[in-house]
Amino acid sequence: MQTTKTNSNPLSNMQSMVLTVLRIIVGWHFLYEGISKMLIPGWTSAGFLENSRWIFADFFHWMAANPAVLRVVDLLNIWGLTLIGLALILGVVTRLASFCGICLLGIYYIANPPFIGIDFGIPTEGHYLFVNKNLIEMMALVIFIVFPARSLLGLDRIILFVKGMRTAKAPSEQQSNQEDEALTNAGLNRRELLLNFASIPILGAFILGTARKYEWEKLNAITGATIKVSDTTLRELKGELPQGKIGNHQLSRLIMGGNLIGGWAHSRDLIYVSALFKAYNNERTVFETLELAEKAGINSMNVTVNMFKMINKYKRIYKSRLKTICQVHPTKKEPFGDIDQAIDAGVDLIQIQGNCCDWRVMAGEIDVLEKAIDYIKKQGYPAGLGAHSIQALIECEKVGIQPDFYMKTLHHDQYWSAHPMPNRIPYSVDGEKSLHHDEFHDNIFCLFPEATIDFMKRQTIPLIGFKVLAGGAIHPKDGFKFAFENGADFICVGMFDFQIVDDVNICLEVLSKLEQRERTWCA
Repeated sequence: MQTTKTNSNPLSNMQSMVLTVLRIIVGWHFLYEGISKMLIPGWTSAGFLENSRWIFADFFHWMAANPAVLRVVDLLNIWGLTLIGLALILGVVTRLASFCGICLLGIYYIANPPFIGIDFGIPTEGHYLFVNKNLIEMMALVIFIVFPARSLLGLDRIILFVKGMRTAKAPSEQQSNQEDEALTNAGLNRRELLLNFASIPILGAFILGTARKYEWEKLNAITGATIKVSDTTLRELKGELPQGKIGNHQLSRLIMGGNLIGGWAHSRDLIYVSALFKAYNNERTVFETLELAEKAGINSMNVTVNMFKMINKYKRIYKSRLKTICQVHPTKKEPFGDIDQAIDAGVDLIQIQGNCCDWRVMAGEIDVLEKAIDYIKKQGYPAGLGAHSIQALIECEKVGIQPDFYMKTLHHDQYWSAHPMPNRIPYSVDGEKSLHHDEFHDNIFCLFPEATIDFMKRQTIPLIGFKVLAGGAIHPKDGFKFAFENGADFICVGMFDFQIVDDVNICLEVLSKLEQRERTWCA
């Protein structure tokens, strides 16, 4: 290919070809982004707008919250990307398309810039330092504005040539020769004229490839046709989640479990589930789940000390007011270590961990629990006492330990893997797992539900019920109802992102229809 410049084209043929390929590639990306959004049922930009964290965050959030405005934004996204992509591939109205593309990419960049500390909302391709694909494509589009349209192959050159021919005033008998001369002078000989139409088959290849990809994904990808998960959205919330009070803190009746981060999943003999839980709930998913939970009205989470690094990062990035109830594990040797760490991390309420309480009682170290509760109170924090075994709380009550709230496992035993009542041994929840089906094997966490209910009827302090679904063995409609009817003022539940709205709606329904509750609300 010759690389000399023509009089009317400032670029060599090679330079013109390279920039044309760049324009087509950028156009391909724009067009695919537009078409793919068009093909996704119910696609919306709401999530992208809601994740905005920078200077115009409030404006983007308003757009996402207003259905009419959001619909317009969605249509502008879909058709803007599609039309800009078509124009760039074909090389028609290139400058206008480039300008519109820069504006659109600029909005994307401003909404979610790759800045340190605020780019976590949508890390789909990793984290970048100031420069991401949006900024790179913006600069590429600047090139197509700076260089004249005749510099690059495409329909713009044909249009310019046609306009030039219409203004020509040559005699008709010399028309044929002058057309060839004009084509040559404009850098548009007959061979190059054909090259300007080369993007049309490229567009055909795009259409064919997109259709085949869409058909393949429809037939082979893992979609809603093969895996059914809830797609309930915030718009389907049935009301506002009620709150109760512990100390000076207003807490939602439904509290998020810490296994969202910790990955604990009581799954009987399915040994891979905890690892799968943690693999699903990576840092990005955790943040998205917590944000969704807060928007759904869940304002509290049960955590451990080592989770605060992630929790505080989330609170800083998302400007969250999430309340934290931190489990601590006092020992004879270090009765206050976890407590001080939780306070330093910014905890709101502190609760002695359930198995810790059981272990201290079994070891004859109730005094450690008493010292820890007193220490928490003296630091100005609500002090909770957790337990798996009701016998531990009974023993603590006997020696006069008075927490500000209890956190106790509370679920019924009417499910297939619960072993028989005669074979249940106090404190066995925190012991070895048996290989026998009729003994404890990580299958039941409130060994004596009736004793737990009777104990709580005598108490006048708030109760947070946890493990209310017996590690996934009980449906939320059943588990929530049992816990609230039998004395729980709050319930703490581990939830995946796709369960949040459904669980809030179930909680609202259960709370609105409580008929059998005997215990007075204590929060």
